[in-house]
Amino acid sequence: MEAAPAPTAQSVTIDGSSPGRAYDGLGAISGGGATSRLLVDYPEPQRSQVLDYLFRPGYGASLQTLKVEIGGDANSSDGPEPSHMRTSTKVDCDRGYEWWLMEQAKARNPKITFYGLEWAAPGWLNGGIWSQDNIAYLESWLGCAHQHGLNVGYLGGWNERGYDKAWFERLRADLDGHGHQGTVLVASDSDDEHWSIAADMASDPAFAEAVGVIGLHGTCWHSTPVYTACPGSSTATGLGKRLWASEDDNDSYGADPAALARNVNREYLDARITSDIKWAVVSSWPSELPYAGAGLMAADQPWSGNYAVGRDIWVMAHTTQFAKPGWQYLDASSGYLAGAGANGDPHGGSYVTLKSGRDYSTVIESTDATAAQTVNVKVAGGLSTGPVHVWATDMNSTDPSRWFVHTQDLTPKGGSYSLTVQPGYVYTVTTTTGQGKGTAVAPPSTAMPLPYRADLSGYTTGATARYFHDWAGAFETAPCPSGATTPMCLRQVITRAPIPWHDDMNYTPLTLLGDPSWAHYQASTDVVLEQADTSAELLGRIDHVDHDRSGYHLKIDDTGAWSLFTEDRAGADTVLASGSYPGAGAGTWHNLTLAVQGQNITASIDRVQVASVADAGHGTGQIGLGVGGFQHADFANTTVTPLAAPATHTVTSANSGKCLDVTGASTADGAQVVQWTCGAGKANQQWTLVPVAGARVQLVSANSGKCLDVTGASTADGAQVVQWTCGTGRANQEWTVS
Repeated sequence: MEAAPAPTAQSVTIDGSSPGRAYDGLGAISGGGATSRLLVDYPEPQRSQVLDYLFRPGYGASLQTLKVEIGGDANSSDGPEPSHMRTSTKVDCDRGYEWWLMEQAKARNPKITFYGLEWAAPGWLNGGIWSQDNIAYLESWLGCAHQHGLNVGYLGGWNERGYDKAWFERLRADLDGHGHQGTVLVASDSDDEHWSIAADMASDPAFAEAVGVIGLHGTCWHSTPVYTACPGSSTATGLGKRLWASEDDNDSYGADPAALARNVNREYLDARITSDIKWAVVSSWPSELPYAGAGLMAADQPWSGNYAVGRDIWVMAHTTQFAKPGWQYLDASSGYLAGAGANGDPHGGSYVTLKSGRDYSTVIESTDATAAQTVNVKVAGGLSTGPVHVWATDMNSTDPSRWFVHTQDLTPKGGSYSLTVQPGYVYTVTTTTGQGKGTAVAPPSTAMPLPYRADLSGYTTGATARYFHDWAGAFETAPCPSGATTPMCLRQVITRAPIPWHDDMNYTPLTLLGDPSWAHYQASTDVVLEQADTSAELLGRIDHVDHDRSGYHLKIDDTGAWSLFTEDRAGADTVLASGSYPGAGAGTWHNLTLAVQGQNITASIDRVQVASVADAGHGTGQIGLGVGGFQHADFANTTVTPLAAPATHTVTSANSGKCLDVTGASTADGAQVVQWTCGAGKANQQWTLVPVAGARVQLVSANSGKCLDVTGASTADGAQVVQWTCGTGRANQEWTVS
């Protein structure tokens, strides 16, 4: 047998006399938007366990910075963050959940740094984001933070919308004049790989004086399989400013934690970036919304208490548990491992060393390395030559027992030691102690149980109801208007369109509820439209939300019109049924009921069935409550009741004993339907009977979701029978079973 090749060797000197920048810590973002929403609803002890994995020193990610969205009541990716100041005259310092999250983070790590940033703002601001009104708005937010005992160390401008130099200068002056001298401004919180803001600072001393940190997004991209370098800027480093990756989201939304490991090290090597802030801190939003799984860990099942701790947590821990903000990078003791790596990576890995006094920690990543490497280390410059402790994470393993493991201790001889670095790993070599790996284990994942009833009786006015996740607008508990059968309602309260993050994100109000895996159920709600010229919707099987609201919609307006329609992921609507209902008008209560059972979609208004159609466009999903614009509307008695999966049948010829069969188990329109020898478990021989009108039914294939259809609506003997996309009012798809 041929012997394995010996590892390549590389010598590194850990020199305590080396110059280097100060390390500013690693962190993560809550917001952009509503990314932590469902965490609030978790039961104990699971909620505290999640918080411990994120913030508790020596337990998990041990985050050193928490960046939060300053709410503006507009969607900023996965929902809106509530504003503390919805009018120019009224401040509510207790609205929203970011204060709670900041308090929880501080309770676990009193030294944590807070950083605030806007994505959107209330519509009352005169002049928009770059206005004096917004400066006052931010100052009031800082005042709220002070009321909560929170010191906000850093404040940005407008997320990923560039910067206004004069505005930052005015903001700095106003903050100084109102006692916020210690809050450092960060700019520009935008994608700026060319560091253009640094050139503006170099040519504008007043702007440079106002801004303390250059914080950019998308500066460094070390994702697999497309690797590109991290462009630095001599202009930026020459300014003497701290340089941050103030949002890092390039690990393919949790699917490539190795990219995060590369970023944390190589941002400093290539661009002298001293802080990396990951979006998002936790994936606590419904999975049918954008960027599912992008958090450091997942916690999107408050009903079960299930959460998931992945490798991203331990990538952060490899730095945060071994170096504190204020430690110094050692430039001469940081660099790249020899050779090229896989996936287009020009390097076989990287290492950075940080020190405090005589202690030091070296973080090594070999995530793209193709072979083992031996690193021969010489310690010099007054650093400790005592034993070092080695921690390691196998980034290619999905076994948590191979993540963040104390693997060995090494005792230098004559100030020297050697470490063999395996490919696909992250290591930390340190003289420090006190590290730890959390032991809490989440309960298993389960579907949200049915039946469900939104019991609002214990809520005060202005609260967020449990398990509801707003997509746009703000749905809060409030006393019901007259005519309700229950005292408390869920009310859409935003009546003026906010300033959106992007112009194409000015969505109408919608809130979501439930489990994305729900399939067969009946949803019901009472609704009152408080104003004319508006509408309300009950949605079912919502399976995707972005610029679309993919699912089934039952919509009424104040004129008496109703419609049942399906919306696809491109945002295209197809009306399945429509009509008018009695007793319409603003201020009148109505009940909406939407049942989804297999391909049978049934709509009722005031408990009178108005439509029953067959459609296979959406198989599972949450429910939703929507309002047609920024008007008041109230919802009460929202319930979800389970339905049995629809029975399927074989249709057997009395003459031949053979079954009605879709040729070749095709799922395409136009596939021929024939008779064929019956077989157990053949979905293309199974049919669901969906009532449509009177005694007529549609026969829906369990395999394709398409309807039995007479080609061309022919009335002739011998006309071909096929399967075709189900439609309403198509007599050639309706059958009488006798």
